[in-house]
Amino acid sequence: MNIKKILVSQPRPSTDKSPYFDLAQKHGVELVFRPFIKVEGLSAKEFRQQKVNIPDFTAIVFTARTAVDHFFRLCEEMRVTIPMTLKYFCTSESIANYLQKYIVYRKRKIFAAPTGKLADLLPAMLKHKTENFLLAVSDVNNGADLALMQANKLNVTSAAMYRTVSNDFGPDEVFDYDMLVFFSPQGIESLLKNFPDFKQGDIKIAALGPATVKAVTDAGLRIDIEAPTPKAPSMATAIDLYLDGKL
Repeated sequence: MNIKKILVSQPRPSTDKSPYFDLAQKHGVELVFRPFIKVEGLSAKEFRQQKVNIPDFTAIVFTARTAVDHFFRLCEEMRVTIPMTLKYFCTSESIANYLQKYIVYRKRKIFAAPTGKLADLLPAMLKHKTENFLLAVSDVNNGADLALMQANKLNVTSAAMYRTVSNDFGPDEVFDYDMLVFFSPQGIESLLKNFPDFKQGDIKIAALGPATVKAVTDAGLRIDIEAPTPKAPSMATAIDLYLDGKL
């Protein structure tokens, strides 16, 4: 299998303990971490156009650390004072712990799901169903989280606080990869925006999650590696198995 150079469309890991580095050493491949997309925060003016008044809410729901950053940024820009009584509901422990960047953790009411799924955060939210919930989202979202909360009779409003845009390639940027690894449908959109005449040929494409897989096939491209699966619970594992000829 002639795979020598792999583009992983994510920022470079902050620690050398990432499984991607083990993978590169094991198989003698070059990994290039180069996001196809980037996140930009909505301006205070853009946020206000949604007619959402942050002080009206008694609880906020975070499904990503990016949402945490942009919520507190917008509050600062709009000079919104966040009350000590505001409750925080997070879909994972890592998001909940990330709040310490902005608040004194032990003095606030913070709830987290153990799985990263909003469905597993619902029991905590239902115990506080009289709260007025604000769901912080990207401008591109499928509305599933909002619909789930509404179906459970929670008083919730969603508000976009950031957007995902294409991270364009420069004219002199070499594109000579044997494998492309995608983590979102927006990554596929960016690929086609940057390279409208893209021909896959022998280039392998790996995709994480059903939405990304669908975006690949909808674009008329071939899926070579898919994760998560029972055999490959993570993308790094899936690539490792593929390079070993076991997938």
